[in-house]
Amino acid sequence: MHALSIPTWIIHVSSVIEWAIAIWLIWSYGEVVGNRAWYAFSLAMLPALISAMCACTWHFFDNAQSLEWLVTLQASMTLIGNFTLLAAGWLLWRSTRSPVTRSHSKISSK
Repeated sequence: MHALSIPTWIIHVSSVIEWAIAIWLIWSYGEVVGNRAWYAFSLAMLPALISAMCACTWHFFDNAQSLEWLVTLQASMTLIGNFTLLAAGWLLWRSTRSPVTRSHSKISSK
């Protein structure tokens, strides 16, 4: 595996593991606080995890030409992941606004 050095492999693999743990922790936090928007946030993180796994897989097989489609999949998952995290962040923000703040903003927008 000449594609990456050992320190770079350590960073790649630990990042994938950290991201998976973060997804699990955020899901667990959603259970603790009873806010389903945290579930959506953790699920929105999955495309980025898939993207990272695509990169690791492609490098593991020495950037093989036959697996070059993984680069396209990685880029696509990164793009999709950015948008899903944007949407999940907005849902999370919206779910934490108090009912008083929501009703006040409706009145002021009229």
